[in-house]
Amino acid sequence: MVPDKKTPEREKEKTSIELLRKLREKLFSENISTARLAAHHLGWLQDDGLVVLKEALFGDYSRTVKKAAAYGLRSMRGRMAKLAKEVLQQGLIHKDTTTQAACYKSLQLTRREFPQKASSDTKTNPNRINIKDLPANKSKPKKFHPNRLP
Repeated sequence: MVPDKKTPEREKEKTSIELLRKLREKLFSENISTARLAAHHLGWLQDDGLVVLKEALFGDYSRTVKKAAAYGLRSMRGRMAKLAKEVLQQGLIHKDTTTQAACYKSLQLTRREFPQKASSDTKTNPNRINIKDLPANKSKPKKFHPNRLP
């Protein structure tokens, strides 16, 4: 009997399909931590991961799923990074506003552009006196000692 060389390959295919199915199921979870973790793992699966993340981003799914998919696309590295960025660019012109927002935020984070926070000066009370504005006393006041007479 001749050993079949395709048997180990078929086993690998079955295990990879099962892994892909499990990660896809976790991606569609409503728990954002679980969904992001699955999206990150899908980002490492190259072409198969790109297909699943693209489906999640452009499909009729919840905001949590779309944000996790955008995270997974953002975390892709190597030759897939360019393709993932193109998918995020396509998401900017998508009809769904949730998809647009997730893609915009993800692209903004990949460019390392963070919005400026409001300065804390606008929140302070204008009538409040700052300590550094008070005049400094050159001489220290004498301490009160009960045994010493004035």
